[in-house]
Amino acid sequence: MNVFATSSETERLIIRPLKVADYHNWLAEFESRSASSSRHDEGKIDMSECTEEWFDQLVKKHQELASNDIAHVFGIFKKADHKHLGMVDFSTLSRNEFQWGRIGYTIHNQHWKNGYGKEAVKAALNMAFNDLNFHRIEAHINLDNIPSIKLAESTGMKFECMRKGFIYEFGEWTDHLIYYLNSK
Repeated sequence: MNVFATSSETERLIIRPLKVADYHNWLAEFESRSASSSRHDEGKIDMSECTEEWFDQLVKKHQELASNDIAHVFGIFKKADHKHLGMVDFSTLSRNEFQWGRIGYTIHNQHWKNGYGKEAVKAALNMAFNDLNFHRIEAHINLDNIPSIKLAESTGMKFECMRKGFIYEFGEWTDHLIYYLNSK
């Protein structure tokens, strides 16, 4: 498996690893973000430290994570104009007899409500099963993150359980909903 060649195309999107040449496009979309609308929306971010050199290191780090099967990070790009719309990633939780991973996803808030998240996550899940050889993918979602819950459900993921005190975030141990999908 060549993890650096893993990519997918949909009607409107390209999902692929970041390349050094993506820097200006990537930065422009981060700088174009709208103000935060909820605690699950980072909104505008200070990008002053994100130089081309910093970005080159980020791309190398993503390649290293993929080579070691720790995480597989993909940019989401609009086919029509190559705008960077967001990211989707898979963290390997366990291989061997499990082939188990976790999905994370984000769309820049200026591109919300266009169906890009659903389109990208569906394509990325196919990549996870067909190219990255996962059998089970989980999404770990905050109880109050309704848009993420709706996205997981719209892509065919099923609710499994609530894990109490699952992750330390927002200054406390928080509960998460677990959604999953298995390969066919």
